Amino acid sequence: MMTFEQDAKTLELPWPFTGRADELELIRGSLTAGRPGIVVTGPAGRGKTRLVTEAVRGSDCAKVTGTPETRGIAFAAFAHLLPESVTLHRAVQLLSCVRLLLVDDAHLLDGSSAALVHQLAVHGRTRLVVVVTDGDPVPGAVSRLWTGELLPRLALEPLPREETAQLLALGAGGPLEPLTVNRLDGLCQGDLRLLRDLFGAVRERGLLTRATDSDEWTWRGPVPVTATVRERTAHVLARTGPEERENLERLAFAEPLAAPLDDFDLDVLERLETEALIHVDDRGAVRLAHPLHGPALRAAAGRLRARRLARTPDQCAPALAAERAALTDRIDRTDVRPLPTPVGEWLVAEGAPVPAGYAAVRARFARLRGELREAAAWAREGLRESPGDQACAVELALAAAQSGDVPATDEALARPASDDAGGWLAAARGDVETAREAAADRWKEGEGSSGPTAEDGRPAAYVLYDAVRLGAPEQVAGRLARLPGDGPAVLARHAEALVDGDGPALDRVAGELEQRGFLLFAAEAHAQAVRAHRDPRAARMSRTRAVALARRCQGARTPALSGLVLGELTARQRQIVTLAAAGLSNRQIADRLTLSVRTVGNHLYSAYTRLGASDRGALPWLVELPTTRSA
Repeated sequence: MMTFEQDAKTLELPWPFTGRADELELIRGSLTAGRPGIVVTGPAGRGKTRLVTEAVRGSDCAKVTGTPETRGIAFAAFAHLLPESVTLHRAVQLLSCVRLLLVDDAHLLDGSSAALVHQLAVHGRTRLVVVVTDGDPVPGAVSRLWTGELLPRLALEPLPREETAQLLALGAGGPLEPLTVNRLDGLCQGDLRLLRDLFGAVRERGLLTRATDSDEWTWRGPVPVTATVRERTAHVLARTGPEERENLERLAFAEPLAAPLDDFDLDVLERLETEALIHVDDRGAVRLAHPLHGPALRAAAGRLRARRLARTPDQCAPALAAERAALTDRIDRTDVRPLPTPVGEWLVAEGAPVPAGYAAVRARFARLRGELREAAAWAREGLRESPGDQACAVELALAAAQSGDVPATDEALARPASDDAGGWLAAARGDVETAREAAADRWKEGEGSSGPTAEDGRPAAYVLYDAVRLGAPEQVAGRLARLPGDGPAVLARHAEALVDGDGPALDRVAGELEQRGFLLFAAEAHAQAVRAHRDPRAARMSRTRAVALARRCQGARTPALSGLVLGELTARQRQIVTLAAAGLSNRQIADRLTLSVRTVGNHLYSAYTRLGASDRGALPWLVELPTTRSA
């Protein structure tokens, strides 16, 4: 088993706090005058303590923490705030003068401390921030804080993938490849403590390398079994019963495939399922319950056993073909909601070659979902195996052009597939009119089937739909409407609503597109609705939805999204926001415009409020480049 330990001299400070803007605002809002406070709950490692610490930073705040060793000692958590001998009544009196109290690990409080926290909430003179870990027994006096509606409760969800990517980039000193982010995010499942530990081990072991074609950090190879990984998987590794251990190891070495239910002893599986160690799906396929269990079991199995049981990429070929067929079917049915693809992801994680045909389909699926950087990463995987593959080259070109990634766009332009990119590369260069003409001409009258339309295999509906997204719907609306099936119908409704300038209809289409998984298409439809609405309130609602969806699309920059909200800013704010979106710092903006840094900051803050943005990261989706005209 490989383990990684950190020398005390090399220990780093925690990563900078990032993300959680909405949760941070909610907690801070609960601590304003007249508010009682809040309870924050969530599994261990989700970042609850870091979040509330950031929320109360700069405030005059007292802090207490529960510990398992002191559960039997009255008022143990409040020992530094109360006299040695005190009654509950006296403790409430003494702490009523505390205006803000942070109670961490409240599920570990002794009974007297729990009762004191409850009484402080009842009296309402002290604002409380209470942190509770899910899955552990909670004193009744603490759980009644939210069940008795004394305090509102915030159940902390996992950090969104986009914010996880930002956090990892801060830890790595540069962006990580999307497939590496997905792997780390999937292994840790929202446990930020585990994420930092695992990523640190990957970096220290030298498994993190810089990709030559994207300048991003990538990770390929085995999962390091760190002390934290062992801690999280101890209940699995502790299974010493020969039958249970045998079944767990067989499942571990079967990955990335599921194993048939009939291959196992049902009594043993029932015990493992009861203890949440395995998962059985509706089709009778059995998998380990957590993605870390497999690496931990494989690392502990020994070399000879691993050599006998381990799979090779060739053994996964039929399952990989099945994944490709499922993805293709979803694309053809205009439905790109999330679909598990464990075999393809396993090949990437192992550093094994990914067949270009699979990579192109996987890239197309990701691009249609608005996961543009992920789409480019899959396309590059296919091009490494087959440098001349047309379909992968087209997907790379489309993903690069729609993400505003200038280096990637230059790379795509250097490939012969650029002519098949449907005008998007012209749009990336700022020539929207040429882009519209290319998109409208891409599909010839009389070829109106739902089948492939080009060497890259893209279905007709999407090729036609490029014209709608680029602002030329009148040229393809009729042809879209004649395509068979319910899937193309929603794309046709988008074209018709845009031709009619019908804002409410565009919003309805956006809702349909979002339900089908097309987040970028939905963001574009909402953005087009902003310009079509006559009611300012409806326009603001569409703008808010467009921005929220665009933030989830990995830096999307398309004509429909450009210049989305700048019309609501003052001339000076537009000037400053445009420079900030171009990457200039506050100091550089101040020097260029002959303003003070503080004035620039104030203008940006006011602009963020009007734009519905939390920071500079949202600006590229909202600001129109000087060379690009709105579609």
